Amino acid sequence: MSLILEAILTTATPDGGTHIAPLGFRREDGFVVLSPFHPSRTLDNLRATGIAAISHPSDVRVFAGCLTGRRDWPLVPCDRIACGRLAEALSHSELIVERIEEDAVRPRFICREVVQVGHLAFPGHNRAQAAVIEACILASRLDMLPADKVKHEMDYLAIAIDKTAGPRELEAWNWLKEKIDAHRAREQAA
Repeated sequence: MSLILEAILTTATPDGGTHIAPLGFRREDGFVVLSPFHPSRTLDNLRATGIAAISHPSDVRVFAGCLTGRRDWPLVPCDRIACGRLAEALSHSELIVERIEEDAVRPRFICREVVQVGHLAFPGHNRAQAAVIEACILASRLDMLPADKVKHEMDYLAIAIDKTAGPRELEAWNWLKEKIDAHRAREQAA
């Protein structure tokens, strides 16, 4: 396994729109590898259009927002492909799918990077931002993980939130907690 980087992936839709979702990606042998789960709109869009953009925002609310129904983030057109990308990205890359390695759970889309552009200076790491991204991963897998594991992980991540979060990180954290708490309440009611 290689290093996985977390970013916001925008995919072109067959009708000319743009779908936005958080997704981890890898760099392997000069290619960008995307592995969305079955079923997903991201997977369907990659199959249908074969193009995508990776955006690197510093605002983790974008990650949390996508997982909690808040997908209305400002987009701008990409430079070389017919797809949108995050307007507030520190940098972005534009991708064309070269080939697909099929898998029943997570097909691998092997992509050629056609352009990589820097827009803003990287402001530095923040532990609360990392905690929000980890909480996003947990929130995206609520049906796959035991409830006690999610609770244990969220309790640990809350330490970084309590010590280092700014207003944006707190807002994102609260969105995710609401989603996780609602899921837990539905499970207990069932």
